[in-house]
Amino acid sequence: MARSSKAKEPEELPRADQAPGAPHPRETLQLFGQEKAEQSFLDAFNSGRLHHGWLLTGPLGIGKATLAWRIARFLLATPPAEDGLFGAPPPATSMQVDPEHPVSHRIQALAEPGLAPISRSYNDKGKLRDQIVVDDIRGLNRFFGLSSADGGRRVVIVDAADDMNVSAANALLKMLEEPPARTTILLISHQPSRLLPTIRSRCRTLRLAPLTAEDMQVALAQAGAELPAQTDHLAALSAGSVGAALRLINLGGLRIYSELVQIAGSMPRLDRQRALALAEAAAQRGAAEKFELLLNLVEILLARLAYCGAAGQAPFPEAAEGEAQVLSRLSPNTQKARAWADLAAEASARARHGQAVNLDPASLVLDTVFKMQETAER
Repeated sequence: MARSSKAKEPEELPRADQAPGAPHPRETLQLFGQEKAEQSFLDAFNSGRLHHGWLLTGPLGIGKATLAWRIARFLLATPPAEDGLFGAPPPATSMQVDPEHPVSHRIQALAEPGLAPISRSYNDKGKLRDQIVVDDIRGLNRFFGLSSADGGRRVVIVDAADDMNVSAANALLKMLEEPPARTTILLISHQPSRLLPTIRSRCRTLRLAPLTAEDMQVALAQAGAELPAQTDHLAALSAGSVGAALRLINLGGLRIYSELVQIAGSMPRLDRQRALALAEAAAQRGAAEKFELLLNLVEILLARLAYCGAAGQAPFPEAAEGEAQVLSRLSPNTQKARAWADLAAEASARARHGQAVNLDPASLVLDTVFKMQETAER
């Protein structure tokens, strides 16, 4: 398969387009909860006027990449209608491709010549870049110049398009403006507002929705995740994102959030021992991922506090045991809701700044907890 410069990565290195602890999207053959988006693509395919650029949008971890690889597998395994020897084939009713199909095997082995996946690559020092750079996109010129694969189709997957720097985005824009024949470019975007308006205007958008609790449980089982007993807590914290749920499971997120709720429940007096223990855990060596998750969970707690005061009731279902009682006590009215919402914005900005200047994680956590205590006292 034609690939970006990332093709030289050693297999043991983490991939930018794969969530930690989860199978790669190319390995996930079933997609749950996104029937509407899949049918929209099938309708366009069956119309015979398939757009060359597609923008797959929605929250992180809800199946956009899985759908992109599913589309690629389907297109590369389905010859164009005009190549048929016995007239036009019947309309496709599913994008499911037999796992034993040669295209499935080639994609699984990263050996499909008609597919080019683009994601953040490794630099000369073996470090994963924080952006998709222009050389990653320019590598597609050689891919487009190769002889067409069986069926004549080519598919490009950019995951995530949000990661492109300005030069890479401009290079891709030129390809969208003058797309090669029989080429489909699939852009995965968690925040489409970050993309160039001209890129968005040249793509057809497929919006994916957060999964229901039932669909998410089935998807997590497919990913081999060990479901916790508190599946309702997991559903509340992950907001319909399988990726977020896997991260919570792998990093002990339910326990961390429960501890945050217990600390909030001690306010306004504040259980300082618990707060210090939480801060010290965030500062441990090798705890960068858990620290990142902790900051995210603080944002979720503050958002749920603001919602409780504004809506006059705690969000349902609870995300931790006893959460509803804590939220209702700390945010009983709209005035408190505004105070918590203001703190949420301030805490998010402070967290980003603290990470940018390498502020001590323990200090950053304690500072946020003390700000919560002040808000609870007012």
